[in-house]
Formats: sequence, structure tokens, C-alpha cells
Amino acid sequence: MHDLTGFQRDVLYVIEGANGPKGVDIKAELDGYYDSDINHGRLYPNLDDLVEKGLIEKGKIDDRTNQYTLTSRGEREIEARRDWEDELIEG
Repeated sequence: MHDLTGFQRDVLYVIEGANGPKGVDIKAELDGYYDSDINHGRLYPNLDDLVEKGLIEKGKIDDRTNQYTLTSRGEREIEARRDWEDELIEG
């Protein structure tokens, strides 16, 4: 997780909190969090990077729509990050 950008970490958290979100669902959630709209040119390359790193899987719903889920590794990385954050806050 240490080699991800903050945006990529946020994408992971959005995917974790949703049930197999589509790209537009992820975009909508991030648009609500960030002060500016998230454009496709920012979101989809980052999703592809997370797939390449083995943190998420991309599945097809139909010819135009993909669905994203965390891999086991992605889940472990989020858990490790939360443990580290908890240690910092409690310490």
C-alpha cells in the first residue's frame, strides 16, 4: 500500500465499501469526496494500475460496463493499513 497514491488508496476504500461497483459508481463516490469532479482520464488509468498490482479485479458486466472487486491481497493491504493507522492514533 505504501507505493500507492492517495487517490489510489481512496479508490480501494470505495471499492471495499461497495458491492462490486461499476466505474461510474466509483466515480460518483469520489466526486462526492473530492472538491473537483473526477474525470475518466484520471479514474480508469488508476483502476488499471490497481488491477496490474493485483489489488483489484476487473470483471465485465456487459460490453460497456466493468465491475471492480478487491482481491484477497487488496483486502490484506487495507487491513494492514488500518492496523498501522490505529497504532499511530492510539500511540
